Amino acid sequence: MVWFLILIWFVQVGSVPITNLTNATTSNSTFPATVDNSTNPINNSTNVTFTATGSTTSMGPRHRQNDWVKMPETREEDLQFDLAIVEGDILVSEDRLAVKSLWPENEGVTSIPYKINDYLVDRKETILAAFKLISDQTCIRFHEYTNEMNYIEFISGTGCASYVGFQGGAQSVYFGRACNVGNLCHELMHALGLHHEHTRPDRDQYVTIQWDNVVPGKENNFKVKKGDTQDLPYDYDSIMHYGTYYFSSNRNPTIHSKKRGVQIGQRNHLSPLDITRLNKLYQCGKDMHTQRQEKYQSWAAFVNAVIIALYSNHVHVLSFTE
Repeated sequence: MVWFLILIWFVQVGSVPITNLTNATTSNSTFPATVDNSTNPINNSTNVTFTATGSTTSMGPRHRQNDWVKMPETREEDLQFDLAIVEGDILVSEDRLAVKSLWPENEGVTSIPYKINDYLVDRKETILAAFKLISDQTCIRFHEYTNEMNYIEFISGTGCASYVGFQGGAQSVYFGRACNVGNLCHELMHALGLHHEHTRPDRDQYVTIQWDNVVPGKENNFKVKKGDTQDLPYDYDSIMHYGTYYFSSNRNPTIHSKKRGVQIGQRNHLSPLDITRLNKLYQCGKDMHTQRQEKYQSWAAFVNAVIIALYSNHVHVLSFTE
């Protein structure tokens, strides 16, 4: 009888429902609901997953609002002596500023070679998922390194970090164990040439930096950068935007939005404006439109040829029967 009761107890415990995972497929432009990684206090970590190359990859846990220390993009790397971190996750050689150079394109498509460090082979699925987020909606592609001179190399680290823009040669992207798909996608956006959204020249119209709450010595992460906004509006939903509590010294916000009800710092998807920025930067829109137009014209010409052929045969048959 006792064993029977114990068995019943195990069955009841084992039947506790598990929180459903939120799935988002990247095969189209439908985005999951926005989740703020840094501003939503939640009791349980919830993994956001999506399908890439036929498998499921975790976007990573949603973080407590004051857990900026655990965010991969705020962990500085133990870098080589000739490198410096100018922002939380941006690398730059000390002898030059972050460059504006873009990766070269060929016939309207930018295809970037990549190499994965041996220590990261087991995370290839996550890397491919980050590629897919970008490639599905832009003219940017990624292919495995063969013998190219310029390529991205994924290196194991304690956090996430990248150079901004095309550097030439072997270009490192640090990919720590704490980094998820969204974090890595953020770093790839840096590698493609995009800076943090909250550092654009017009940011003071949209957010307020609470300097008193910033960790001493980390102020550079919030300084305005000179650059082109591409005539696009400020994007609170950008995957390149810091969260509310990033680099907080006292558990109070470091970034305050001037627009009510918006959340910042999500790492779940590329926003529509993120996609537009990449497409404008690499002139994907024009080329993709041209390609679509050429395909349409080819298809239209084919259909017209078929119609003409069928009509000609029909006329011939009518003439023959008469």
